[in-house]
Amino acid sequence: MKQVYLDNAATTQLRPEVVTRMVEVLSDFHGNPSSTHSYGRSAKSLVETARKNIAKQLNVTAAEIIFTSGGTEADNLAIHSCVRDLKVERIITTGIEHHAVVYIVDHCKEKYGTQVDHVKLQECGTPDYLHLEKLLQASGQKTLVSLMHINNEIGNRLDIDRVAALCKKYNALFHSDCVQSIGHYEMDLSTTLVDFTAVSAHKFHGPKGVGFAFVRKGTGLKPLILGGSQERGIRAGTESVHNIVGMDLAMQMAYDHLEEDRAYVKGLKEYFKNQLEAKIDSIKFNGTCGDLNHSTYTLLNVCLPCPADKAAMLLFTLDLKGIACSKGSACQSGSQKGSHVLSQVLTDEDLDKPSLRFSFSIYNTKEELDYVVEVLKEYLDAL
Repeated sequence: MKQVYLDNAATTQLRPEVVTRMVEVLSDFHGNPSSTHSYGRSAKSLVETARKNIAKQLNVTAAEIIFTSGGTEADNLAIHSCVRDLKVERIITTGIEHHAVVYIVDHCKEKYGTQVDHVKLQECGTPDYLHLEKLLQASGQKTLVSLMHINNEIGNRLDIDRVAALCKKYNALFHSDCVQSIGHYEMDLSTTLVDFTAVSAHKFHGPKGVGFAFVRKGTGLKPLILGGSQERGIRAGTESVHNIVGMDLAMQMAYDHLEEDRAYVKGLKEYFKNQLEAKIDSIKFNGTCGDLNHSTYTLLNVCLPCPADKAAMLLFTLDLKGIACSKGSACQSGSQKGSHVLSQVLTDEDLDKPSLRFSFSIYNTKEELDYVVEVLKEYLDAL
């Protein structure tokens, strides 16, 4: 049986070079980076070198990079501290953010009485920037805007510079979940004036369980996790040295090979889209993902012409055929609820049909995509 992995928006395969480097660190650098002896200093040096490398890539200072366990912690750190410590009274967001944002915003509303306003969405799911400006104009309350750079389910790309400019104009703080964009798009945070971002290494061929928050200097963010004085006192806990080094190398390699890798993966997406349209009648592409110029090049979210009573077996059938994809965010696994993102952008009729997210990487091939199209066509033709 063929094995085809098309769930790279959930997590990516580690680059072999990253695995090798992490094993070296695990074998040779076992000191605690907070210890003052030579073992600790050696480990600390690796952590701080990684921090400097990541900061240089984003054109910020090393002090603005805070290592975390991943994107979820980074999102929680920024949003919770803004409300609890920076006295943010209002959050402007959308209904299609990642659950790492949705749930902490809900928590702040319940615990602190934070006002939550939602930006209207265009038909394709992209935020209405004119409505965002109206919301920013409407109140003198201290405000945090939280809008993700690239939607993890439907691939919509936010005009992040436009939003940053609006936030600066109206003195609002700006947080953006950049989990699906860092490592796939160039980002100069000296000119893209976000205050906080969240990044996760396993989205760009690095290890799971590590990421970072960018926290712009002068914002006054306070820690979410209390304990030691690690990470400039913003994130307590012994740093995971091998994971941090692995993330650093994965990020370096992502940007060193960005142009060629992006061209290759974008070619896969375009090929897959064309093959699906040619072989499957009435197929639809959710959000903006079918627009190759206005969505991320890394994924397609497709709505298939399949009766609702036959939809339940589709993902199971694909799995039996060795094909890994998803019906939404991996964080929804085990949930009986449908995608909160698709519920915002699809008609009731299309919500009853199966939608699948296929996401690509440099390790996929056109031959694999041909196989997936063949399996999908066989399933639908048999209905």
